[in-house]
Amino acid sequence: MTAHRQPALFATDPELAALVSAEETLQAETLRLIPSENYVSAAVLEASGTVLQNKYSEGYPGRRYYEGQQNIDRVEALAIERAKGLFGVDHANVQPYSGSPANLAVYLAFAKPGDTVMGMALPMGGHLTHGWGVSATGSWFRGVQYGVSADTGLVDYDAVRALALAERPKIIFCGGTALPRTIDFEAFASIAEEAGSVLVADVAHIAGLIAGGAHPSPAGHVDVISTTTHKTLRGPRGAMLMCREEHAKAIDKAVFPGLQGGPHNQTTAGIAVALHEAAQPSFVSYAHAVVANAKALAAALLERGFDLVSGGTDNHLILIDLTGKDVPGKVAAKALDRAGIVVNYNTVPFDPRKPFDPSGIRIGTPSLTSRGLTVAHMPVVADWISRAVDAAAKADEAALAAIRSEVADLMAAFPAPGLPL
Repeated sequence: MTAHRQPALFATDPELAALVSAEETLQAETLRLIPSENYVSAAVLEASGTVLQNKYSEGYPGRRYYEGQQNIDRVEALAIERAKGLFGVDHANVQPYSGSPANLAVYLAFAKPGDTVMGMALPMGGHLTHGWGVSATGSWFRGVQYGVSADTGLVDYDAVRALALAERPKIIFCGGTALPRTIDFEAFASIAEEAGSVLVADVAHIAGLIAGGAHPSPAGHVDVISTTTHKTLRGPRGAMLMCREEHAKAIDKAVFPGLQGGPHNQTTAGIAVALHEAAQPSFVSYAHAVVANAKALAAALLERGFDLVSGGTDNHLILIDLTGKDVPGKVAAKALDRAGIVVNYNTVPFDPRKPFDPSGIRIGTPSLTSRGLTVAHMPVVADWISRAVDAAAKADEAALAAIRSEVADLMAAFPAPGLPL
């Protein structure tokens, strides 16, 4: 936000203001391909920076521990009703501070320390909070993990069922952070019912696709839906828990007072705006364009000799195994960054390399789609990635600089939502 938009910040703390301005420039000039990032609208930015910041509101609408909540209650109720309507659920809690605390609330609601829980293994595309060892969820609970087939890169539902019936976990998580294929919620529901488990769909990455009808919904199949509110949903950095009515009391009690104090009301307001935007016909078009762009980009990368985990994508995300390119993922990610293409290095299934120096990179199309890029641009993007990976192998900084200039030229023609530049 430049000086004319935030004069108080620039007058009070010019050092911090300069860093904000530099970040705006970086986001404007680079091609952001990290699948968990996006651009929020100016309306979401404004809502997230209101005087709602000044209020403490422990409790829930109509049941607060502080007075003066007349407007706050209405803001939170608005966000709740919009979440319920958009996702077709009985109950929604919009107070979790982020995705990990939201998942912790699920454990608090349905399990006790030492209970068995089940989720996708982190190296296979799962999330830390699905019972992985380095997370508190893997320390406080007994985590067992399923993965993907070495041949296809897809979830083997027969193997998931066998593991669930053998372990009888209290909770089963489906969803993750590096899954390029459609999640079969109905299949997971059948497994959870047979195993006597609470089924949780962590849809943090694909919530926007679900809202826009570009991915099947878990509503009606799972007990609880956990999601962040940024990523494909294009809201502020927060989270929601949605569930069947029978679990509403347990979920609300786990969030507050179980794990949190007062909600961040300014974030709740931003969530409400994002949910309103996601209910518009234009968002349906956006969600489907994200998937179309991802599929087109995957096809263009395959044409250029890249090895894609599972052979492609059904959603917003592409996981690239760079073993055949003889360039480690970390080296490639840093070279791409110098070329103005922002990705993250990532493990791939059965990766022989260490997590901090893995074989792959993870990319996605939410941000570039928000800027208005279409399938016609995806061969250009794939070509930039290919040239940058080749340049990384040769330590050719001149080639990376040339790509960065080309990227900046295209980005200038497609201004990002919410940015003043």
